[in-house]
Amino acid sequence: MKDPLPTGESAPSLQQAKSALRDLLARVPVLRVEGIDTVSEFDDWKPDLIFRITVNDQRHSLICVLKPSGQPRYARAALLELRRHVARHPPGATPVFIAPYISPAVRQMCSEEHASYLDLQGNTRIAFGNVFIERIVADKPQAEQRELKSLFRPKSAQVLRVMLREPERAWRVSDLADLSGVSLGHVSNVRNGLLDREWARTSDDGLVLCAPAALLDAWRDSYTAPAGELLRFYTPLHGSALEDAARNALRAPDASGHAAFASFSAAQWLAPYGRTGTHYFFADDDGLRTLQAALKLAPVLKGENVSILLPKDPALLADTIEPAPGAICTSPVQTWLDLSIAGERGAEAADHLRQEKLPWSR
Repeated sequence: MKDPLPTGESAPSLQQAKSALRDLLARVPVLRVEGIDTVSEFDDWKPDLIFRITVNDQRHSLICVLKPSGQPRYARAALLELRRHVARHPPGATPVFIAPYISPAVRQMCSEEHASYLDLQGNTRIAFGNVFIERIVADKPQAEQRELKSLFRPKSAQVLRVMLREPERAWRVSDLADLSGVSLGHVSNVRNGLLDREWARTSDDGLVLCAPAALLDAWRDSYTAPAGELLRFYTPLHGSALEDAARNALRAPDASGHAAFASFSAAQWLAPYGRTGTHYFFADDDGLRTLQAALKLAPVLKGENVSILLPKDPALLADTIEPAPGAICTSPVQTWLDLSIAGERGAEAADHLRQEKLPWSR
């Protein structure tokens, strides 16, 4: 049986793949398609399509395997199948991987395995003999963008944050569900997404991240500022007086609610790089009132020196560390994400933080 269809994917039909490849080959004047063989979808022992062609009166075959997804896990399986199929055909047959969308990383994988590829978005590289066809389409399909973004939405991100606290640990799905506070089904979806992209692998002990750097890079590329209410204030406190007042408020045994240093302010405690004129916090409603009293905050429309976000996602206030007494900060991963979208200076601070606190991601 063929591979099961991943959530959100639309598998290319034999007819779609056949039409796409036939239209592509028709653009080569010296090439003629002599015949196309198709195989039953239940036959795993033969390729899905075989194009029999001639180029300048020389016979050649394109051996094609279709997959419901172009993610690395499916691509690697396709390349193994293609290797087996090509070995059973006359010398010179060309393997072709076909999928709905094939990412740049998987295109590189195909090139390294000396395989051609074609996706239904228009990305292609067909190379054999004196024939070379290559086309790259810049945009990702909407389905691919949605699937990637879903991996970093709040509930999924809770699972990723747990894993990234101990990036070398093997995780059971049940442990991830307990620690992240999301359902077993949702953890399984995250697990499958990581495996499909080969950002994680399975072991006897559970799920292990094998490409945390690639995971973080993709998260950064999809990241937007957390949803919530952003409030601007002015405080008469400055420098160490402000930091001490904030730390005393955050660590007070009778303090209500939750609040934490965020963005540049968290980075000052985690991996100092450069000060800014504004201090940043995440807080819930009670934490906001605590900060307002401790820092003598006055609301302003402009000229603020304190910025407080009341995030819709409460998990952001649970994912914190305390590098010094009372210096409760967003986690290194969350701080890095927020810095990465904070302009050029933020990107520099993010790079420094990654080197200092996320060495496993380099």
